[in-house]
Amino acid sequence: MLPVPSTTNLPARDAGMTTAEYAVGTVAAVGLAGILYKLVTSPEMRQLLWTIIQNAVQAFV
Repeated sequence: MLPVPSTTNLPARDAGMTTAEYAVGTVAAVGLAGILYKLVTSPEMRQLLWTIIQNAVQAFV
């Protein structure tokens, strides 16, 4: 069995650092998802996607 590294040797200033990094990453991911959702659901983007799909289907017909 492999030894488990001890976290008791960490300096106090590093305590909770990974939690803060996960929080920042989660907030960034949610923000990006919100922007992408608004972009994809906009009328202009829907029209662009519909045009791309129609052209792709017509290329095979």
